[in-house]
Amino acid sequence: MIRGVKIVSIPVSNQDVSLKFYTEKLGFKVATDQEMAPGGQRWIELMIPGSDTNLALFTAPGHESRIGGFQPMTFWTDDVFATAEQMKKKGVELAAEPKREIWGTMAKFKDPDGNEFVFSSR
Repeated sequence: MIRGVKIVSIPVSNQDVSLKFYTEKLGFKVATDQEMAPGGQRWIELMIPGSDTNLALFTAPGHESRIGGFQPMTFWTDDVFATAEQMKKKGVELAAEPKREIWGTMAKFKDPDGNEFVFSSR
């Protein structure tokens, strides 16, 4: 049986720029950074502290059109308002300020490629 999500890929145009953003601005940690093929992309896998799900900064060949725009995944945090303030202090662009909804609180941020993500409270 499937037991969870191990890795979610984030499509990026420049792995070095994205690596710097996700580690320095969001606090993710490098699990793996290795060459996949000479002169090609690297496999960069990031750990989110306290999470069992990792992220890969990787764009599969032929899927470059997925870079930028809304991404179908949501990050969670204990306090959306505090997380939004921390992100803004580090220069992260918010696509939507924190907002309380019937189901919880959410906000959105963008990465350097314009990939847009929701983050919410549990």
